[in-house]
Amino acid sequence: MNSVAIDAMGGDFGAKPIVNGVLQALSEKNFKAFLVGDEKEISPLIPDDKKKDIEIINSSEIFPMKEEATNVIKRKNTSIYKAIELVKNKKCKAVVSAGHSGATMTLATLKLGRVKGTLRPSIATFMPTIKNFPAILLDAGANTDCKPEYLFQFGIMGQVYAKHILKVKNPKIAIISNGEEDCKGDELTKQSFNLLKKLENFCGNVEGNHIFDGNIDVIVSDGFIGNIILKTSEGVASTMGNLIKNEINKSLLNKVGALLMQKVFKNVKKITDYAEYGGAPLLGVNDCVIISHGKSNSKAIKNAIFQALNILDTDLNKKLEDELLKYKI
Repeated sequence: MNSVAIDAMGGDFGAKPIVNGVLQALSEKNFKAFLVGDEKEISPLIPDDKKKDIEIINSSEIFPMKEEATNVIKRKNTSIYKAIELVKNKKCKAVVSAGHSGATMTLATLKLGRVKGTLRPSIATFMPTIKNFPAILLDAGANTDCKPEYLFQFGIMGQVYAKHILKVKNPKIAIISNGEEDCKGDELTKQSFNLLKKLENFCGNVEGNHIFDGNIDVIVSDGFIGNIILKTSEGVASTMGNLIKNEINKSLLNKVGALLMQKVFKNVKKITDYAEYGGAPLLGVNDCVIISHGKSNSKAIKNAIFQALNILDTDLNKKLEDELLKYKI
């Protein structure tokens, strides 16, 4: 049976939504859950009939969001540290955390090590498209300073994930740039472009306004630009939602119209809701690490666990290693 370590204290809203997400996942999938956090807070949230599937690992500390990520190495009593240790010691096969993403990445890289051939791990996040199927953006924040070789490997990582997890037969790859022409981009983009041409399904440059049209499956970027794209997209989605609500509330006619459009709004929300994907896999580290949004609700945690279980069943890291070692850079 697969076992998953869950950082029960890392999210913005405490243990309750995380524990509820674990309970929802257990009602649909067969796995062993290790909840890491304050036992006094977690234990009352677990019904008696689920206690056989859950083990609580007591942790006295939460790693603060405002603290420097590298400080987590010294904080051995934090929930994220103990969760990663469970994977390192082979008691668990995967870890899910909605806590400090930098701390999670730092610990995973140092404690679990990198997949053979990996230069830098990468956070792969999912971008909604008009084709109702997500595109993968990577790196979404793990590496702010990159070399062309890193971006080349991000393309490979995204291709492997799209093919084996999302079941895209021939995933199309592009690199984000300030123009579609081959000559566009800064030096990093241009040099990375030349390396990415080695990949059969590389389509060249893509501009930011084409991220969501569904024509590209894997979008490559350094972590600095990738994280800006991600956060900007979240902000635009939130702003559009609020603008629509404001317009609806301006008149009775608008409210009646919104009622008739209720199914449409529901479908759009589902497509753009990060909870549908659960979290972003940290690709390139040994074992399986899923980084969830700090504001994750129970649905997001449930889907993050499902994503981890899917990765484990697919033996993704072996496929990633095989693909990386095909190319000498």
